[in-house]
Amino acid sequence: MRYRKIVGVGFLVFLGLISFAFAENYSLQYFLAKVTAKPDPLSKKDKVELLNQIERLLENALEAHGKVTHNLQTGEIDIRYQEGDFWISKLKEDLKSINAGKEQVKLLKEKPGHLVGSVRLYKSIKDLSVNFNAYNNIPSFSAFVGDLAPELELWADPVFFHLYLLPLARLKDTEKGPPQKEKAPVPKGKKP
Repeated sequence: MRYRKIVGVGFLVFLGLISFAFAENYSLQYFLAKVTAKPDPLSKKDKVELLNQIERLLENALEAHGKVTHNLQTGEIDIRYQEGDFWISKLKEDLKSINAGKEQVKLLKEKPGHLVGSVRLYKSIKDLSVNFNAYNNIPSFSAFVGDLAPELELWADPVFFHLYLLPLARLKDTEKGPPQKEKAPVPKGKKP
C-alpha cells in the first residue's frame, strides 16, 4: 500500500514537471523571434505576457535605480558634487519614468487598445533606455546597471514598438477615416 502511494506521488510530480517543460517561454528571445518572423498581430495572451514582461523589466529598473541612488547618496560611488547633483536629477527623472510606465502597464492591462497609454509606455521605456545606457558609460554606475540598459532598449524598440504599438496605431488609423464634412445649409436670402 505504501509503495502505491509513493508511485502515485512520483507520477504526479512527473506530470507536473512535464507541464512546466511544455509551457511557453515568454522571454525576450520569444518576442524578438515574433518581430523577425512575419509580424502577425499578437494574440490576447501574448499581449498580456508582453505587458507582464515589461512590468518585470520596470521592477528590475526600479531595483537598479534604487541601488545607484543609495550608493550615490551614501558616498560609495565617488563622484564630484556637481556631477552628483546632475546624476541625482537624472535619477529623479528615471523614477518618474518608471512610475509612469507602471501606471501605463496597469492601464493597458485593463484597456489593451488604449493608444495614448501605449505611446506613453513606449516613451517611458525609451527614456529609461537612454539614461541607463548613459549610466553604463560611467564605470562606477555600470556595475549596478549591467545588462539592463540594452535589455530596456530591445524591449522598447523592436519588441514593444513593432508588436504592440505599431499594430495598434494601424488599427486606430483604419477605424477612423477622415471626418465627413457637413454641408452648410444655404441661407435663404431676401431680395431687396
